[in-house]
Amino acid sequence: MARVLVVDDEPGLREFMAEVLRDAGHHVEEAQDGQRALDLLRESAYHLVLTDLKMPRLGGLELLRAARAEQPELLFIVLTAHGTVQTAVEAMRAGAFDYLKKPLSGPDELEIVVARALQRRRGQDAAEAASADDEFVARDPVMEPVVGALRKVARTDATVLLLGESGTGKEVAARAVHRWSRRADGPFVAINCATMSETLLQSELFGHEKGAFTGATARRRGKVELAEGGTLFLDEIGELEPALQARLLRVLQERTFERVGGTQTIAADVRWVAATNRDLGGAMQQGTFREDLYHRLAVFPIQLPPLRHRPADIEHLAQYLLARAAGGMGRSRLTLSSAALHALRGYDWPGNVRELSNALERAAILAEGDEVGPDHVILGMPGATPSAPPPTTLVEAEKAAISAALTAEGGNRERSAARLGISLRSLYDKLKKHGL
Repeated sequence: MARVLVVDDEPGLREFMAEVLRDAGHHVEEAQDGQRALDLLRESAYHLVLTDLKMPRLGGLELLRAARAEQPELLFIVLTAHGTVQTAVEAMRAGAFDYLKKPLSGPDELEIVVARALQRRRGQDAAEAASADDEFVARDPVMEPVVGALRKVARTDATVLLLGESGTGKEVAARAVHRWSRRADGPFVAINCATMSETLLQSELFGHEKGAFTGATARRRGKVELAEGGTLFLDEIGELEPALQARLLRVLQERTFERVGGTQTIAADVRWVAATNRDLGGAMQQGTFREDLYHRLAVFPIQLPPLRHRPADIEHLAQYLLARAAGGMGRSRLTLSSAALHALRGYDWPGNVRELSNALERAAILAEGDEVGPDHVILGMPGATPSAPPPTTLVEAEKAAISAALTAEGGNRERSAARLGISLRSLYDKLKKHGL
């Protein structure tokens, strides 16, 4: 089912198209002109717009340009009574997916063009999902109850809280929940709550109105609106600032929100999945995480085991991650030697799947032939100096741990923060503190 907006100043044709699409299972709303349609597009999210070109107040071409300036992912099909090549080409150049000539030959013509447009939309969403780390490997017996829980909750719209160490694959699990749910045809939208300031994160989540703050030169839809009809994944939820915790709690309770600087109430038709590697119980005791928000998020909590507790998955994960790394480098498929696999199995993977992925990417770079050998597999903290004297104070220990994490992650600060189990903001503060 898609959300479709039908725009035409001829009531008979508008109602006919709406009825055909409702019979096909879509959620359809109607607008009598382009201005009313633009107002609706700014209030709610749609997958597709069918619009006439010649209308009072605001024509279809002007509507297309204004709407796609704010929502470039929105698909348009235009209708023209003239059917001239010039009109069609102008609409296509402005971003229309296709056009239909009036009068329509019948419902079949409309259904075919709409189905083709929505197939394009699903293809775009699938391509985005395929480009992400969405391979869910779970063959170890310890993962059976985890997969069972994910599949059960996927059939509902219940809010899911994924718990576990950094790098255990919480976003992969969230994508699996989305893929197995009735919302699978909708978007999967992810946001990391630890990588932005409070002001920026609020705007990213809820969007903003033009002029809401310095630099807000146009209205912008937030992640909640972009996830309409699909799943919104809130990663590192334990790092959310108190003010945003209160606002998120209200959205979860009321299923509505307002853009920053706006007064229009917008429905939040999304499935919520959150994740954290923090001890939220301890955070609640310390007063840094709201207990009422925790209970809203933890409707269905699922603990993801660390990689060291699922040894049977190491080989399958390694083969997949190595193939992905080789593909990203434009190389032919690489294979793991038995000695290299033995080394992987004998390591305890404190950084979990993320560390395994990094190790195999390094191995793909080092391997000159088609096989990865044990010499190509660098485990632990590459570049560390074992002969260096151990730190003697807590300050020195913290500095050493941060340096080691940065070395292991090739200087990537976001991954280093995740490895250390702290927020990106905290890492920046500590880098400044230690002069790193």
